[in-house]
Amino acid sequence: MTERVPASEVTVVDESDPVEPRTMKEMVAETLLLLPNVVVLLTRLLRDPRVPIRRKVFVGSVLAYVVSPVDLVPDFVVGLGRLDDIVFVSLAIDHLMSGADAEIVREHWNGSQDGLDLIRSAFSWIAAVVPDTVRELLPR
Repeated sequence: MTERVPASEVTVVDESDPVEPRTMKEMVAETLLLLPNVVVLLTRLLRDPRVPIRRKVFVGSVLAYVVSPVDLVPDFVVGLGRLDDIVFVSLAIDHLMSGADAEIVREHWNGSQDGLDLIRSAFSWIAAVVPDTVRELLPR
């Protein structure tokens, strides 16, 4: 037989209006504010021996590509010049973070869980431009 809970102990559900979704501009601004935490996270992940070395080498290779004068799309092409850099960096960071256990990433993250979720979403969203056939070639 189930025991009845007195009405005074019933949890009230929040029936207020839902929060409006953030615009892309708001999400980009919020992401940029998290940039210092991202730099710290990446530095710590690259130094952590529990993160696979192949993924670290891939990140280093992408960073070398970004600073090199050779580009798939030249930087002087307005609107597209930095696009390849952004996609490659996002792919490398997404690949590095997905190669580490979630607990390791959380251990090295200085910000809130919401901030980490936003960063992961942003990098994986941009990296999703890369076809799966290319992603399968990345080091494990």
